[in-house]
Amino acid sequence: MNLELTRVPRQLPLHHNHTLKVSLHKGKPSPKISIYLAFSVSSSRSTKPQTPHRRREPKEPIFVFSSSSSSSSSVHQCHNYYIKKMTVVIDKHNVLVGTFFAFLFLYILRQNIWKREKIRKRTTLKIQNDSAVSVLRHENGGGFSSADDVIVVGAGVAGAALAYTLGKDGRRVHVIERDMKEPDRIVGELLQPGGYLKLIELGLEDCVEEIDAQRVLGYALFKDGKNTRLSYPLEKFHTDVSGRSFHNGRFIQRMREKAATLPNVRLEQGTVTSLLEEDGTVKGVQYKTKDGQELKAYAPLTIVCDGCFSNLRRSLCNPKVDVPSCFVGLILENCQLPFENHGHVILADPSPILFYPISSTEVRCLVDVPGRKVPSIANGEMANYLKNMVAPQIPSELRNAFISAIDKGNIRTMPNRSMPAEPHPTPGALLMGDAFNMRHPLTGGGMTVALSDIVVLRDLLKPLRDLNDAASLTKYLESFYTLRKPVASTINTLAGALYKVFSASSDDARKEMREACFDYLSLGGNFSAGPVALLSGLNPRPLSLVLHFFAVAVYGVGRLLLPFPSPKRVWIGARLISSASGIIFPIIKAEGVRQMFFPATIPAVYRAPPVD
Repeated sequence: MNLELTRVPRQLPLHHNHTLKVSLHKGKPSPKISIYLAFSVSSSRSTKPQTPHRRREPKEPIFVFSSSSSSSSSVHQCHNYYIKKMTVVIDKHNVLVGTFFAFLFLYILRQNIWKREKIRKRTTLKIQNDSAVSVLRHENGGGFSSADDVIVVGAGVAGAALAYTLGKDGRRVHVIERDMKEPDRIVGELLQPGGYLKLIELGLEDCVEEIDAQRVLGYALFKDGKNTRLSYPLEKFHTDVSGRSFHNGRFIQRMREKAATLPNVRLEQGTVTSLLEEDGTVKGVQYKTKDGQELKAYAPLTIVCDGCFSNLRRSLCNPKVDVPSCFVGLILENCQLPFENHGHVILADPSPILFYPISSTEVRCLVDVPGRKVPSIANGEMANYLKNMVAPQIPSELRNAFISAIDKGNIRTMPNRSMPAEPHPTPGALLMGDAFNMRHPLTGGGMTVALSDIVVLRDLLKPLRDLNDAASLTKYLESFYTLRKPVASTINTLAGALYKVFSASSDDARKEMREACFDYLSLGGNFSAGPVALLSGLNPRPLSLVLHFFAVAVYGVGRLLLPFPSPKRVWIGARLISSASGIIFPIIKAEGVRQMFFPATIPAVYRAPPVD
C-alpha cells in the first residue's frame, strides 16, 4: 500500500471547498483504488483578496494527498476566476479529522483484503489436498483433468466387476485396460453357482444373458469305463441359481458395457507401465495410451487387476508362482455331451481332461498336460499327441468330434498357474483377481474367488466417504486378507488337492487314493453333495474340506484292509494317509493355517473403519 503526500505551493490559489485524494494500490500492475474526501478550507481572515501590506504567512504548511505526482496538476486546478498571490490556511482540525477517517477507511479496506486473501489460500489448500488424495489428477502436458477416487488397472472379470461395484456406490472410477477388444481365452469360461450368487449380490447377473451362456447343474466323472454324476446341491436356492458356462470374451464385454453405463466410471485403453510411489505410498500409475502418449493418473487408491501375467504384482506381494501343467484347448462343434448341462471330467493318464458347453453349439475341451512344456503345435507333435495318447481315453460319444477339432487345427495352449495370496500391505494400493491369487483351473473356481473378494472389499469400503488417509486405510484393509479366506482358501485348497489326486501316478498309494476318491464320490448323498458344495463355492468352510479329504483317505484304507488285511496292504494304507497329508498340508500352510481355521484370533478382523 503506497501513499504519496504532495506539498501544495503556497502561492497556489485554492477554492473554498477542496477534495482530498488518496490512492491505494497493492502490487504492480494492480489497478489503483482512489478515495476522495471532501473537506472545507477556511481562513481566519475574510475570503476576499487581501492587500499586500496586510498579508500574513500561514504558520501551518499546506498539503494535499495525491496518487501520483502527475495527478497533482488536476488537484491544483483553479475555479473560473484567478486570484493572484492569495494565501489560504487550512484549518488544522479539519485536516486531522479528514486524515483520521482516510486512514480508518484504508485500515478497514486492508482488513477486508487480508481476510479475502486468507479465505482464498484456505480454499486453494483444500482443493490441493482433495486433489492429492480423494481426487484423481490426470496429468497431460502440465494440466490436470477432473477427479476420480479409484484407479482400476485391468478390465477383465475382476476389474470390470470391481469398477461397476465401486461406481454404483458413488465412487469415481478410472479403469485403464490394455486392450478393449473382446478377449479370446480358453479359461475363465465356467462360473460356479457360488460365483453366480456373488454376481447377483453385485447386481451383475444380467451379464450372463444374451451371450448364449449355458446352465451347468453339476459334474460327471469318468474313469476306466465307469462314470458317476455329481449334482450341485441347489435345493435351497431359487431355480435360476446354477453354474454358467460361456465364451469368456463375451462375458467380459458385457461387464465392461455395464460398468460404462455409470456416469462416474471412465474406461480408457492404455498400458500401465509402473506404479507411482512417494514415501512408500502408491499415488497412482504411469501408463501409455493407445496412441503412444505417456500419461500419469493419480488417485488415493489404486487396485491392480491385470491378470495372471501381471507386471505390477512384484511390488505388492511375494509372487511365488508355480506352473504345474498347461491346458491344451479345443472347441468341439455340434456334438452332444453324455450328461446335458454338466461339466465332464475324465480321469485320464497322465492327467484330467475337461469338457463343458460354452454355447448352444460348442463344447470346450481342455486337455491337461503336466509340466511347463507342451508338444509343438507348429510341427504337428501336438496333433499326434492328442490323437494317439488322448483320443483313446475319451468317451466314444465325443471321440469323433474331438478328432475333427484336431484336424481343423485351431489348437490353443495356456499355462496353468498357481499362486497363494502373500500380500505386502502397501498404502494406496491393493491386488485383486489372478494378479493376487491363483489356483489350478481344474475346478473352475477363479471367477468365484474374484467376485467373492469384490463383495468383501465393497462392504469394507462402503462406510468410508473419503479415502484420504492412506496409512489408516491400509491398516483397516488388512482385515480384507482374513475376511476373504473362507471362500478363497476352500476353493484354492480343493483345486490343488483334487488336481494331484486326479492325476495318474506310478505310486501304489497315490493310485489307491485316486480310486478311493472316485468311489467315495460315487456313493451319493452327502459323500458327493459335500465335496461338490465345497467345489462350487456354496459351502465355504475349510474345516469341512479337510474332513471330507481325510474321509476319502480313510475310505481308501478301509478298502485295502477289508476283508482281510495283508502286510503289503497295511503298508500301502499307511503310505496313503501319508500321501494325503503330503498333498493337503503344504497347500494349507501356503494359505495360512491361522487365517483359514482361526480367523477370530486375528486382530485385524476387528478394526473399525477410519473416521473421515
